[in-house]
Amino acid sequence: MSARDLFHEAVKNALQKENWIVTDDPLEIEFEEVTLKVDLGAERLIAAEREGEKIAVEIKSFASNSAVSDFHTALGQFLNYQIALEETQPERRLYLAIPVDAYSTFFQTRLAQIAVQKHKLKLMIYEPIMEVILSWTD
Repeated sequence: MSARDLFHEAVKNALQKENWIVTDDPLEIEFEEVTLKVDLGAERLIAAEREGEKIAVEIKSFASNSAVSDFHTALGQFLNYQIALEETQPERRLYLAIPVDAYSTFFQTRLAQIAVQKHKLKLMIYEPIMEVILSWTD
């Protein structure tokens, strides 16, 4: 089993506070001969809909000494997971969960902003101590 991110439980709790039901921890995606593991799968019923919303969340802490290296890893994982989800679970939206500190610093750089825009990264910005989601970006 792969190691969980430092803030895995904080993000899981934050999702549950917003009435998301965590259905998979981790969410395993079988894509031909490859098994990928996104940190969380969750869903939330929408009034008057049977299916509801389904998401996959890849959690990152950006706690190492190199935000650039953390970003390279996060971006690579996001792109691979996005391909697999588009092929196997197209109804599920993929989010990259990042702490507010990383969002307010590294993600304000031109490099990060261009990459987010170019690759259409959906971000979930969370506060790890209070275990809350501050915002969602599409």
